[in-house]
Amino acid sequence: MDPARILAASTEITSAALAGDDPDSVLPLVVRHAAEVAGADLGLAMITASDGTLAVEASSGTAGPIGVVLSSRSSAARAARTGVPVTADDFTTDPRTAPFVPRSLRGYGPFAVAPFGTRERRIGALAVYRKKGERPFSSDTVGVLTAFAAQAGLAVVLAEGFTARHRIAVYEERERIARDLHDVIIQRLYATGVQLDLLDRRLKLEGREARRLAECVDQLDATMAEVRATVRALRSADPAGRVDADLRGSILAEARIAGELLDREPDVRIDGDLTGVPAGLADHARAALREALSNVVRHSGALQVSIVVGCVGGRLSVEVSDDGCGIPGGVARRGLRHLEERALAAGGTCEVRSSALSGTTILWSVPV
Repeated sequence: MDPARILAASTEITSAALAGDDPDSVLPLVVRHAAEVAGADLGLAMITASDGTLAVEASSGTAGPIGVVLSSRSSAARAARTGVPVTADDFTTDPRTAPFVPRSLRGYGPFAVAPFGTRERRIGALAVYRKKGERPFSSDTVGVLTAFAAQAGLAVVLAEGFTARHRIAVYEERERIARDLHDVIIQRLYATGVQLDLLDRRLKLEGREARRLAECVDQLDATMAEVRATVRALRSADPAGRVDADLRGSILAEARIAGELLDREPDVRIDGDLTGVPAGLADHARAALREALSNVVRHSGALQVSIVVGCVGGRLSVEVSDDGCGIPGGVARRGLRHLEERALAAGGTCEVRSSALSGTTILWSVPV
């Protein structure tokens, strides 16, 4: 057992862990060096499950029993649980080990197993085997194996921590990108679309020019839909609790943009708890609010606008009211049809009340 060789093996494993390699990819390296350190014909890395059983996750040999599960009463499980190594001159005949020998390992005899991991994070066990008839593992070899298993276990724990931190960093970056897309890009596209609609109304374009402008607005709508789909994908692994915060933030952002276009920010009220609103319904509610406010900006001439969004009695509702001139006759109702279609698709309703005297109220409601 060359100390320099042992040190080189430990250094290689630690370097792999600190380089950010996935712990699962470090295990084969660990078990290969464990077999070399112990002068064994086979090495196995076993990971403890929640019920105390051990699953073979990595092998130094091509014929290793990957996936084999050992009983929680086996010597390997006991070593993993207690932190005390176990040895046997022939584990197929030793009464402590013989009842738990897998069929695929019956060609081996000398056996040693050491706890794998740290005192705070017990990962499992490292076991080494020699073929039947070979010399048993000496106490010195078992001591070296135990020390090596502890060092390698620490390296794997470091790799687990690095992987977890990296995963958190990725999620945080995805959330930042999603937030920028939603709060900046979508809002600007929406504001541009509203401005184009206002321009169309003021210039009273007809024929080819009117169609081209309408196509531009449709392209903006399609682009916003694609960006929203990207935002959903980026946030797909986030906790469900973020849906509430995102929907609430969307409501306030839509109100702020409408206020800039109207020179007066709408009154906003949110009733009930939005926590748990499914992402699909939240998207429908955002679109309903956006379309309703778009109608206010383009057609109403209103001085007062109110928004009420609530999740009460098992229903998610969006109500937008204004004191304007109502929806003029002859105005295209494509946006209102979209609202109705979204509501029907979600099993809900969309009601529009409008007159020149009382203004317009749009009530969009779906079951949660």
